[in-house]
Amino acid sequence: MAGLGKLVKQAQKMQKGIEALQAQLDAKELEVSSGGGAVKIKVSGSGKFLALTLDPEFLKEDPKMVSDTIIAAVQDAAKQAKEYHESEMQKVTGAFSLPGLM
Repeated sequence: MAGLGKLVKQAQKMQKGIEALQAQLDAKELEVSSGGGAVKIKVSGSGKFLALTLDPEFLKEDPKMVSDTIIAAVQDAAKQAKEYHESEMQKVTGAFSLPGLM
């Protein structure tokens, strides 16, 4: 049963690492721009949208183009946040090997 104790300790250590990472992800800000900087979005590393900034001159453009550009920026921000999250999570969980689970 000594192996089980080691396994439990590894799992607890990984859990603490994940909790610390979650706090870091929440604090990390990623900024994405689209339309030559006309649309700027800030998103946290955990995927929470924090801010949307639109250039007033950009809003005078064709509404369809404005909408498409905003959607592209939102999708890009979500993708970058997801990739960042997964990359950072892999750093924490990749160091641990739980037999039978991985």
